[in-house]
Amino acid sequence: MDKTEDIDVAGIKVAVIDDAKTIRMMMSHTLKGMGCEVECAEDGYKALGLLRRFKPDLIFLDITMPELDGYQTCTLIRNSEDMRNTPVIMLSSSDGIFDIAKGQARGATAHVTKIPPDTVLRQLIHTYTSADKAA
Repeated sequence: MDKTEDIDVAGIKVAVIDDAKTIRMMMSHTLKGMGCEVECAEDGYKALGLLRRFKPDLIFLDITMPELDGYQTCTLIRNSEDMRNTPVIMLSSSDGIFDIAKGQARGATAHVTKIPPDTVLRQLIHTYTSADKAA
């Protein structure tokens, strides 16, 4: 039986984009503890520069941010030649069907309620990055 905590995600590059410092710190700490390389940004504008420089394997993106929200940022990511295929997982304080549908319409890969437990993070990273590596 494959246990989630046995899934190895070491070395995966993950970007966490959230305007809440606590969320960024907690997710970064958890992901680094799993062996991931992590970079964070607090808004959509800073995220775009970070993503071009860091080139993550996976992006966790908060929906509700000032200036450029998660939906707008996701659209810009999908329109970017070098980031178009990077998995984007929307972070939301609710798991509302409206948030999920709107995220999918903007090109989001998946949706998760923040802050996801370690096992959920590990499973999401494994699901959305191992397929890329095999392709």
